[in-house]
Amino acid sequence: LNLPQFVQLMETFVGEDISLPTVKRLIAFIKEEYKQTEEEKMEQLEKVHHISRLAQRKLLLEALFEKWDDNASGFLDLEEVDAVLSTFKEGMEKEALRKAKKHLCSRYPQLSRVGKLSPKAFQTFLELVASEFTANVDEAIDNLVEFLTTSVERSRMKCLQSLTRRKWLHNIQQAAETSGASMEPVYKAMFKALSQDAEAHGDNKKISAYIALLEENQLSPERGQILLHYVACTTDDAPYVLNQILYKDMKGVSFAAVEEGKPVHIPRVQLHGNIHFWNYDRPVEERRGSFLVLPLHDARWRVFGILGLDTLRDQCEKTMFLTHEISFYQGVSQAFSKAYHHVCRLENILQMTVTALDWLYPRAPSVHAVVTYLVEPGKDKTCDYALRKVITTDNTGQKEIHSSPVLLRRENLLRVYLFKCIDSSGVIRTSVCGEYHIAVPLRDLSGQALGIFDISIGHCQKLPPHEHKDLQKMLKMAQAACSEILKMSLEETEPTYVLEAEHVANLRHAGILFHQFMLQDLRECV
Repeated sequence: LNLPQFVQLMETFVGEDISLPTVKRLIAFIKEEYKQTEEEKMEQLEKVHHISRLAQRKLLLEALFEKWDDNASGFLDLEEVDAVLSTFKEGMEKEALRKAKKHLCSRYPQLSRVGKLSPKAFQTFLELVASEFTANVDEAIDNLVEFLTTSVERSRMKCLQSLTRRKWLHNIQQAAETSGASMEPVYKAMFKALSQDAEAHGDNKKISAYIALLEENQLSPERGQILLHYVACTTDDAPYVLNQILYKDMKGVSFAAVEEGKPVHIPRVQLHGNIHFWNYDRPVEERRGSFLVLPLHDARWRVFGILGLDTLRDQCEKTMFLTHEISFYQGVSQAFSKAYHHVCRLENILQMTVTALDWLYPRAPSVHAVVTYLVEPGKDKTCDYALRKVITTDNTGQKEIHSSPVLLRRENLLRVYLFKCIDSSGVIRTSVCGEYHIAVPLRDLSGQALGIFDISIGHCQKLPPHEHKDLQKMLKMAQAACSEILKMSLEETEPTYVLEAEHVANLRHAGILFHQFMLQDLRECV
C-alpha cells in the first residue's frame, strides 16, 4: 500500500462518524501490533532501490537518446547505433551484440523492416546488450552510456536548437493530454510548432502544412480502395485544402509516400510535373517552391496518413527544405502520431463507457446518474493533475457531452472524494449533501487511474444485492475492455481481431469490446 491507499483503507475501516479518541486508540493499536521482520524490511528496501534504479536508468537512457537524436526526429537508425556499439571494447563484444539485436527484432517485429529505434526500443536494445555482457546490468549500462555519450559530439548551438525543438514537440503531446479527447488543440499545437521552427531555424520560410488521413474509399471504389482525406491545415490554406479528397488516380506523390513509408521531397515543384495543386487561384508562374510529404506511422510503423508541407506561399528564391528541417518535421510527424493515437484511445474509452452504462441502467434502476471524468496533467506546479468532466448519463437515457473547464482539487472541496479515488486508485463511497456516491477508478496498464465513474445512487446507502452484482460485473468488463484498448496501441504487440464487426480501417469499435468481454465472461460461467 502507498500512503493514499493506506489512509483510504483506514478511513473506510473506521467509517464517517467515528470519534477522535477512537481514532487515536486505533492508531496506538496499529503502532503497537504492527510488526515487520528484518527479512521483510530488507525485501522492502530492495524493492524501493530497484524501482529507484529503474527510474534513474530510464532518465539516463532518455538523455542519451536525445543527445544522439540532435534534430528531434523521434527515432535513431538501428544500423548506425549498431555500428558504433560494435566498436565497444575494441570489438570484443560483437557476439553479445548480435544476440541482443536478434532478441530486439523478435520483440519489435517492425524493426527488421524499417530499422528505426524509438526511445523505448533504444532503451530495450541497450538493456539487452548489457544483459548479454555481464550479470551486473546496471554497471554494464553505465559503461555503455559513457561510451555512447563520448561517441557523439554536438555544438552548443546544436544543443540549444534541439532543446527548443523538443519543447515544441512536448507541447503537441501536452495538447493531446489536456484536450478532453478533441483533436483541435493537437492540430493547433502541431501547426504552431512547424511555424515556430520555420521562423527560428528555417530562414523565416512561409510554409503551408496539412494533415491527410487514410480512409476506406466508399465514395468511388473504382478509383482505388483507399483515399486521403485532408482533415486539418494551416489557416491560409483552409479554403482550398480542408476536407479535400485525394484519390489514387489523381496527380500527386502523396500515395508514393504512403506505399513506401518514406518521406518524399520535391525541391522544385515547378520542374516535377506530377504535383496536385489544390489552390487553383494561384497563377501557374507562381507555383514555385519546395514540397515535402511525410508518412504518418503508428507505434507498429503502419502508415495511417501523411503530413504535407510546402513553401509555395513564399516567393523567395531559397525555399528548399534542408536536411535538419526534414529531420525535425519527421519528429513532428512522430509527435503528432503519438498525440493522435492518445486522443483516439480516449475516444474509444469514452465510447466503451457509454456502451457499458447503456447495459447497466436497465439492470440497476437505483443508479440515478453516472458522471465520467478523465484525468489530465496539471498545467502548473501547484497541482499534479486535474479532472475533466466529459460525459453525464442517467437512468432516463439522457446523455450530455461536456466541454467544461477542468476541476482542481483546491477549488472543489465537495468533490474531494474524486481526488481521493485518483490518489489511491481505489473505490470511494461517500455522501454529498445527502446523496450517496460511489467513485470507481478506470485504471491504465500500470494500475494508475486514468478516469473515474462517479456513480450517484440517490438517498439509498447501498444498492439492492442483484443491482450491486450487475454494477460489479459492468465495472469488471469495462476495466477489461479499457485494458484491451490500451494494449492495442503498444509498440511491442500486433493487433488481433476476434469479431469481423471490429474492423473499420484497422480500428476496433470500442463499444463492441465491452460486449465481447461480457460474452466471454458468460461462456466461462456456463
